[in-house]
Amino acid sequence: MLASVLPKLISKEQLERGEIPIYIAALALGAAIGILGPAAGSLLEAAIYPVLGVLLYVTFLQIPFSELRGAVSGGRFLAATLVLNFLFVPVVVFVLSRFVAGDSAVLLGVLLVLLTPCIDYVVAFSGRGGGDSRIVLAATPVLMLVQMLGLPLYLWLFMGAEVLDVMSAGPFLEAFLLLVALPLAFAGTTQYLRPRSSVARKWDEAMGYLPIPLMALTLLSVVASQIPRLDGAFEQVAGVVPIYVTFLVVMALLGRVVARLFGLGTEAGRALIFTGSTRNSLVVLPLALALPDAYALTPAIVVTQTLVELAGMLVYMKAIPAWILKAPEPASR
Repeated sequence: MLASVLPKLISKEQLERGEIPIYIAALALGAAIGILGPAAGSLLEAAIYPVLGVLLYVTFLQIPFSELRGAVSGGRFLAATLVLNFLFVPVVVFVLSRFVAGDSAVLLGVLLVLLTPCIDYVVAFSGRGGGDSRIVLAATPVLMLVQMLGLPLYLWLFMGAEVLDVMSAGPFLEAFLLLVALPLAFAGTTQYLRPRSSVARKWDEAMGYLPIPLMALTLLSVVASQIPRLDGAFEQVAGVVPIYVTFLVVMALLGRVVARLFGLGTEAGRALIFTGSTRNSLVVLPLALALPDAYALTPAIVVTQTLVELAGMLVYMKAIPAWILKAPEPASR
């Protein structure tokens, strides 16, 4: 029924044409809720994981699972992703973090969020930005594992051994289960049933209308729920905004350089830029919230990156396809 009603209300093309205004409206509404109704914003915080999980589910539905193995069969994209995120990014983060090295709570927030590559909505953003979502999806388990192993090492190098006493792997495992493993399993089941069931086919058609509305709802929920956390920390928050903006600019440039070094094609190159630029803010936020009182400011620093990145992704989704145009290039995989 839903599949038959939606086309009469709005077409996919109309949704795509209004994509950016929809996202801007969601950000504005989320900010208004967070500022004027912080209690409602707190309730929306509980919706972030469910909404993001459903967004990832409908995103995964659009990716042919049968092609995932071929998407990384050559290993070129995966190798480029690992080099970009775990060799180049730490150098960039170390340099940028020196501007806040005098404040341990701020420094830890910057390091936590910038050293951890995104494993959830990067798939959606990359697809919307003209990148190959299949290879991004195929790389997420490896990105998750390597960042769990590498983050303690980088924190030890950049802050000292004492910071490791307050860290836990729990939030990483929980996020991977809720935001990657479960949506992926449900999407795989739906794809398996699609050629075998008319109900599954209609369900799949209806889900095709939801990526943009769900992305807007994700933006609204994150902004509305996290803006109240910034209260009373304006000076520290203002100090990290230029760091996060600079990171987005630098990683776009480095991503393109690494893509060329590895001979990636257009869509793989775009995908690489998104994987190098988006961070695991929603995953490390619970980790930041669990820190002792001495690091009470750290969650606000993580949230600030979320807000800057969400705004940055709206630019990326239009700028990256225009910057890296379709052209005859070496095979991306």
